[in-house]
This record gives sequence, C-alpha cells and structure tokens, in this order.
Amino acid sequence: MSRTFDHTTYLSPFSWRYGSRRMRAVWSEEHNRKLWRRLWVALAEAEQRLGLVTQAQVDDLRQHAEAIDIARSLATEAEIQHDVMAEIRTFADQCPVGGGIIHLGATSMDIKDNADALRLREALTLLIARLAPLLEALADQIERWADVPTIGFTHLQPAEPTTVGYRLAQYGLDLLIDYRELEQRRDRIRGKGFRGAVGTSASYHELVQTPDRIAEFERYLTEAIGLAPFPVATQTYPRKQDWLVLTALAGVAGSLYKLAFDVRLLQSPPVGEWAEPFGDKQVGSSAMPFKRNPIHAENIDSLARYVAALPRVAWDNAAHSLLERTLDDSANRREVLPGAFLATDEIVGRATRLVRELRIDTTAVRNNLARYGAFAATERVLMAAAKRGADRQTMHAVIREHSLAAWARLGDGNDGALADALAADERVTRYLPADEVRTCMNAQDHIGDAPTKARALAAEIRSALTGTPGQR
Repeated sequence: MSRTFDHTTYLSPFSWRYGSRRMRAVWSEEHNRKLWRRLWVALAEAEQRLGLVTQAQVDDLRQHAEAIDIARSLATEAEIQHDVMAEIRTFADQCPVGGGIIHLGATSMDIKDNADALRLREALTLLIARLAPLLEALADQIERWADVPTIGFTHLQPAEPTTVGYRLAQYGLDLLIDYRELEQRRDRIRGKGFRGAVGTSASYHELVQTPDRIAEFERYLTEAIGLAPFPVATQTYPRKQDWLVLTALAGVAGSLYKLAFDVRLLQSPPVGEWAEPFGDKQVGSSAMPFKRNPIHAENIDSLARYVAALPRVAWDNAAHSLLERTLDDSANRREVLPGAFLATDEIVGRATRLVRELRIDTTAVRNNLARYGAFAATERVLMAAAKRGADRQTMHAVIREHSLAAWARLGDGNDGALADALAADERVTRYLPADEVRTCMNAQDHIGDAPTKARALAAEIRSALTGTPGQR
C-alpha cells in the first residue's frame, strides 16, 4: 500500500486546500500513530509499576516510540486487515527487548479511542485559539462603528435604523456563545480509559488480580496521558461525545454562515453598504472582468453547509452503537472528525480576514438611510402624538395611509414627500406642530441605546478573551 500521494490521484480538499497546517497536523496519520505509541508506552509503564513487565522493556518501547514507519505498517495491514495489529507488529519489530509486551491486556479501542479523545481536545484548543483573533477583530469593528446609523432590514425590507456597530454586535454575540461552548466541550473531553474488550476491565483484573491495585493502575494511566476517562464505557467511549463536539462546531459554522450571508446581501450593488476585501490582482470572473464577487463569504457559506450536515452522522454513530459496540462508525469517523475541524478551521480563518478588512461604504450607508429612514421615523411621530393624547390606532392608520402613498412615489425622487404630507395633515398637526413633525422625521436619532449596547458587547468579548493564552 503506497503512501505516496500527489495530484495525479484523488486528494481531499482538506489535504491541501482548506484548513491550516497546524490543524492538518493534529489529524495527520503520523500524529495519530505517535499517540497510539505514547499510549502503549504509558500502559507498559503502568504495568511495570505493578511488576508485570520490566523497566528494560519499557525503556525499549520509549526509545522507539517516535520511529513511525507508516509504509511498513500499511503493508502489514494489507495482509492482515487490521490497522492496530499492523502497527503493533511494526512497533514490536523495532523493539527487540520490549516488543513482546506491547498492548498487554488492551483492546484496540483502549488505544484508538483515547488517541481520538486526545486529538479532539487538541483540535478544540487550536480552534479556540483561532477564534480569539476573530472575536477581537469583531470587537474592534463593533466599537469603530457603534455610533454610525444605518437602515435596518426585517424580512429583507427596510425597517427602523440601527447602527453598523450594533449589527456587528449580533455576530459578535453569536460567536461569543460558540466560543464559550467550545471551551466547555474541550474541558469535558473524556477518554475511554483502559477498560478492555467490553469496558469491564476484565483483562486488566486478570493481570493485576487485586482491586486496590486496579485503582492504582487506572490513576497512574489517567495522570500519564493527561486524560480522565468516562465513569463507564463499552468497547468505546460514548459516541455522544463526538456528537456534542460536532454540534459545537456546527454552531460556529452557523454563526459565521449568517455573517457571511449578510455580507453577501449588503455587498449587492442595490444596497452596496458592505464589501469583503478584494486584492489588487484578484480576478472576479473569467468572463466578466468588472466582477468583484464575494468569494470568501461564499466559501464560508459553502463549507458551513457541510459542517452543519456532520452532526447527523455523529448522531447515527451514537444511536447505532448497538450493545457493547458495532464497527459501522469506524470508517466514517476517519473523515467526519477531521473534516469537521478542518472545514471549521478554514471558515474561521476566512472570516477573520473578512472582518478585519471589511469595507464599509459610508456614502451608501447615508444614502440608504436618507432614502428609507423617513418611513422608519414615522414611529417617532406615532409615539409623540400618542403622548399628546392621540389615539394610537387611529394615528397608526393615518401614518400608514401617507407612508404607502409616499412609498409608491419613492422612485420619482420625492424623498421628502412623507414628511411634507404628515406635516400638512390636520389629523397629525392637531397634536404636533408641523415643525415638530419634521424634527421627528429625522431617522438618524432613532437608534435607541444601540451604541451603548454595542460597546458593552465589545467589552464582554474582550473580557472573555482575557483568559486565552497568547491572545492578550
């Protein structure tokens, strides 16, 4: 079985196109097998403490633990059809003194599942560190644009004003929730422990004999590998753990999907307020030289759809792990776990650049607010008239009548028609003087406490990041 791969054969896009080098390293086969060997050494050390193997055997294993030979192991696997036994034989052949005690008492999943749990924790730690600069960039942009009014949209229709910073704060809040969820998932990662073929530790009891020494054996292994086990296990750790982790990744993908989709909407020329960065030499289209397509936002949305689908596979793996275990999860986990992390890693990296270099066209922001703001500002007229004794429902009907008429004339450039109409209607001026009506129709002031709340959210983000190593 060859381990030589190039572009003459199929390669996963995650092998070279998407995801960071560090995340690929976490999910590399070499790292995986080094973790297996680390676990075998830890197991041998625990057994040496109990007098079951010699120090010389342990030293021999430790000396050769880094000498990974994947080509030889794969060649053996092609003959015997068992990946773990192939690696055991490869490792044993390298260890003339200790080879005979590798895997003593263990089953394959004592090694593979603990290695997977360690990789899950590593990958979550890396992803959390990658999220921190994105959140920091969002906090910067929230504060920068906190006071700038912009027309809001509900149902993709102009609504009331918000501020650019307050809109950005919504993405910041979603991502802060995800960040904290990832931290919880990382801190709760557990391994299978060393429990044998069906999780009862029967093989280790045969070796050790006395219950108090079994407890000592388990404590040492927990400390040696730095991974606490679940209190009970079958042949595997509970596959629900994979589902919980992938669901958290899907949460990140969902938050950034919304951000990217909103950028795509706001970059559309009829709105034209936001745009993702576009390089000096970047080509937007092979046919249309003028195009400035939002390729980073579209890539984020494409990969996010993929991540969103993966928790269902993990759900099936958990739900269909029948009795003490079945093997029908094994093949898909080789792709689902690294694929989810590498796709999310790519999404976060692209989103970080998008947020840092986000272009806000303040002229377009002002123009759209001027075009649609008067309609939103009618709520100010409604509130002011009601405070002066007007019937709220009657006044709502009057404003609606004028608003629909003004909307129909909007394309003719009659931007001030609505204010003029309301200021001339006796049903309105009975409660509000005409000049006060016109003052109320200034939508820029109709943003409530959006700037204050935006800044508070930015401060909360910065506070959450304070404890992240290397980020402050």
